[in-house]
Amino acid sequence: MNSSSDSESTTKHSSNIFKSSIFKGPNGLRAGWRLLIFFAIFAPLGYVAGLIVDHVIDPATDHETPMSGTILMGTFLIALLLATWIMAKIEGRTFANYGLPWRRAFRKQFWQGAAISFGSLLVLLAVLRLAGVFSFGSLALHGMDILKYAVAWTVPLFVAALLEDFFYRGYLQFTLTTGIGFWPAAAITSLWMGGMHYLNPGGHGLGPIAATEYCLVTCLILLRTGDLWMPLGIHWAWGWGVVFFFGLPSSGFAGKGHLLTGSFHGPAWLTGGAFGLEGGVPNLILLAIWGLGFATWLRGKRYPNVEAGAPSPPQLAGSGSASNGGRTLQIGTAQG
Repeated sequence: MNSSSDSESTTKHSSNIFKSSIFKGPNGLRAGWRLLIFFAIFAPLGYVAGLIVDHVIDPATDHETPMSGTILMGTFLIALLLATWIMAKIEGRTFANYGLPWRRAFRKQFWQGAAISFGSLLVLLAVLRLAGVFSFGSLALHGMDILKYAVAWTVPLFVAALLEDFFYRGYLQFTLTTGIGFWPAAAITSLWMGGMHYLNPGGHGLGPIAATEYCLVTCLILLRTGDLWMPLGIHWAWGWGVVFFFGLPSSGFAGKGHLLTGSFHGPAWLTGGAFGLEGGVPNLILLAIWGLGFATWLRGKRYPNVEAGAPSPPQLAGSGSASNGGRTLQIGTAQG
C-alpha cells in the first residue's frame, strides 16, 4: 500500500513540475504565454481602432494630411497603450519597465536624438545633392502657413514614432527579453518591423532592410540608455524633416503641406525610389555609422530595468493574434 501511495505521489509531483515548467519560469508566467495574453487583448482593441479609423477618415479627401495622420496613428496608439496598461496591471509593472518612463519625456536625451537625426538628414541630402541625384526645390509655403504646418506635422509624426517604437520595442521587446535574452529578442522585433515595411509603397527594394537595420540601432540605444526617449527623438525628427521640411516620401508615404519641394532624380539604389530616402544605399551606410557612433558614445547597460525583478505571476491566460478589422496596420512612416 505504501509503495502504491508513494508512486501516485511521485506521479502527481512530476505532473505538477511538468505543468509548472510549461507555464511558469523564473519571471513568473513564461514570456510566450504573456505575449499571447497581450495579443489576445490587443487584437480586439486593434479591430475596434480599425473600424473607427475607417468610419472617420475618407481616403478620397483626408489622405496624407496632418489631421488624418493624427487620427490614424493616434487611434491605434490608444489601443496599444491600453493593452500595455492592462498587461502592466496583470504583471505588477509600469510603463517604465517597458521602456517608456513618462518622467523622462522630452528631456535631454530626446533632444540629443532629435539633433543627431535632423543633422544626419541634412548631411545625407547634401551628399546626394553633390552626387546630382537630389534637388532641394523651392519654398512651397509662405508666411504663417510655414508655422501652421510645422506645428501641425509635429503631432502625427511624433504619434507615429511612438506607435512604431513602442509596438516593436516596448512590451514586445521587454517580454521577449525576459524569455530569450535581449539580442535574440531584438533580432525578432527588428526582422518583424523590417518585414512589415515590405508592405509599404515601394517596399520591395532595400527599404525593409533599412527598417531592420534601424530597429537594431535603436535597440542598441534602448539597451544603453534604458528607455525609448532618445530613439523617439531620432524617429520624430527624421520624419518631421523628411515629410514637412523637405517634402519627401517617408517609407513610401508622402504628406501634404510641406516647406520645400525636394525631389530625387537618380537610380533607386541611391535615392530609395518610391520608398523614399530610407530605401537607398547611402541611408544604409548612415545607419551603420549611427550604430558604431552610438555604441562608442553610449556606455553601460541600463535595460531591462533591474528593479522590475520577478513580477507577480499573472493569473490570466489567453491567446490570439493582432488584427484590425481587415485593415493592415502599417506601423511606421518615418526612418525605419
